[in-house]
Amino acid sequence: MGRKLAIIGGGGHGKVVKEVAESMLDEDGNDLYASIIFLDDKAPEAVGKIAEMADYCEEYDMFVGIGNNKFRKELLKNLEALNSHIPVLIHPTAYISPSAKIEKGTIVEPKALVNANSLIKRGSIISVGAIVDHDVLVNECCHVNAGAICKAGSNIEDCRKLEAGEVV
Repeated sequence: MGRKLAIIGGGGHGKVVKEVAESMLDEDGNDLYASIIFLDDKAPEAVGKIAEMADYCEEYDMFVGIGNNKFRKELLKNLEALNSHIPVLIHPTAYISPSAKIEKGTIVEPKALVNANSLIKRGSIISVGAIVDHDVLVNECCHVNAGAICKAGSNIEDCRKLEAGEVV
């Protein structure tokens, strides 16, 4: 039986998070997550409110699916204080170098690339088709947007959003 995932945030980014989680398989080739729910204050498909997240921490892996970098960082800190299990979500079409490190609460979306010796710190978003070249440091709760490129050796400061197609 697969694990359970609660996504905090049922907006556009939360829906991307859900689809990435649905694409992930366990070591036996089965769906990693048997159940995926949303916690959101406005989304009609949400089963609970954001303020109720503590009620779900024991039964569910918890993932912040909110695009606002600073709010995502705040919620991630709250989940850590609750000792929640916070996964890394990586779409199967993404390339992750064996020497790259990706911290909890980060999502790597379809066709993205994280190259050798790069470090993606907690709570970051590596969007569809983004390129993080070798020896890059992406600090906490950043968003490397669709098609953006982090050139070799670059350092992306905390909570920065690289716009689609931006080169740094």
